[in-house]
This record gives sequence, C-alpha cells and structure tokens, in this order.
Amino acid sequence: MKTALITGASVGIGAAFAKELASRKMDVVLVARSQDKLEQLAEQLQTQYNIKAYVIPQDLTQPGATKAVVDAIEKQGLTIDLLINNAGFGDYGAFVDRALEKQVQMIQLNITALVELTHIFLKDMKKRGSGAIVNIASIAGYQPLPYSSVYSATKAFVVNFTEALWAENQNSGVRILVVCPGPTESNFFVVAEFPQTFAGAGQNYATAEEVVQETLQALEKDFSTLVTGGFANQLIVNLPRFFPRDTIVSLVEKQFRPK
Repeated sequence: MKTALITGASVGIGAAFAKELASRKMDVVLVARSQDKLEQLAEQLQTQYNIKAYVIPQDLTQPGATKAVVDAIEKQGLTIDLLINNAGFGDYGAFVDRALEKQVQMIQLNITALVELTHIFLKDMKKRGSGAIVNIASIAGYQPLPYSSVYSATKAFVVNFTEALWAENQNSGVRILVVCPGPTESNFFVVAEFPQTFAGAGQNYATAEEVVQETLQALEKDFSTLVTGGFANQLIVNLPRFFPRDTIVSLVEKQFRPK
C-alpha cells in the first residue's frame, strides 16, 4: 500500500487530502501542530477506510522541525510515495506594523520547510523512479499583495520553485505539481487576522474538497501548475500579463488597504 505525507493535515485542505487519499486506500502520515486534532482524524480514517494513519505533531515554523519529521518517518520504516506540502499561513497589515517574528516564521514554514521536505523526499523518489510531490501555493503568488507582502512573496517562490522542479524531473518518473487555490473555506483569514469585511466574504469560496479533487486530476495528467476555482481565478492570475506592474500593484493596494 502506498503512503502519503501531508503537512498542515489537521484542518482545511490538508485534512481534505487525508480523507480523499485514505478513501483511495493510501496510508497517510499526518503532520501539524495540533496532536489532538491529528489523532482524532487518524482514528476516523483508520476506522472508516481500514488504512494506517501515522501522527507526527510538529511545529514546522521551528528550525530543525523537518529533521524531526523525517526521523519519525524513518523510525516507522515508511516510504513516502506522495508528498503534499500544504502547511502555510498568511498575515494581514502593513509590513512595518506587523511582528517581525511572525514574518520570519511564515518564511520558515511557507518556504524553508517546504524546500527541505521536497529535497529529502524527491531524492528518494528519483532513486526509485516513482513518486509525486504537490506544493500548495496560492493565486497570491502571481502578483505583489500589499498588506500581505511576505505571504504573497512566499507563494511566488513556491510557484517558481515547483515549476522549475517539474521541468528538471520530467523524465524521472516523479510527478511534481504546484497548486494555486483562490479563496477557500478554511481558517486562513482568521489566522492572518484579516478584517471581518474580508473574512466574511466567503459565499463564493471554493471548498477544500473541490481543491483536492482538481489537484488529484491535474496530478494524474502531469500538469506543472494548477490554478483552482474556475474562470475568475484564471483572470486574476493572468491580469498582470496585460498591464504595467505599477498599475496592478496600485489597484491591489487600494483593494486591500485597511479601512
């Protein structure tokens, strides 16, 4: 039976991946900070789908955390066939007014932990000539996002990094995909401390389950990049191609400016 490693697995898109992959008879390794939520999810998946679910409670914003995850996986004697780098968070507000510690932790989680896990497991996958890696970015990675400047920059990194790896590994037997969701039903806006005027506008948000289904379909087709959520999100990510960058970032600044 194949095994998937999912970071940020306790809620949202990560939990939706765990449920869908378990339903497809994959064992899962669940990584997140909340041990209680992970254990509850693992018990549910094992009971419902008769698979093995391993729990690794780990705060990936901390340097060295990825080594602890890898050590735990090696201790179990597991081979990772599918890596889903889903863990990440954002922040809202003028950069200079936000806590520097939170910005550094965001870079550590959204970029450093993702790069470390990708490097470690991609090396193993290439040796075997099989496997897949999914890195979760965002449509925010396609343009600068004032008042979420570090977040959008980290997601731009994930897009460029993953697309480059896809090109490097086309003939390796390893599939690599970057996924760029738009607004999705989750606790993202709460953690990022967006005003209620933003967080409450979720009537048109995609569900985590929709993002997962689109992702797995794109992975089967060996796409390099997936923008989920239909035409509206495709329009958003392609607008910067047709207008001066000053114009785009000025318009976005007005839209996201604190009221």
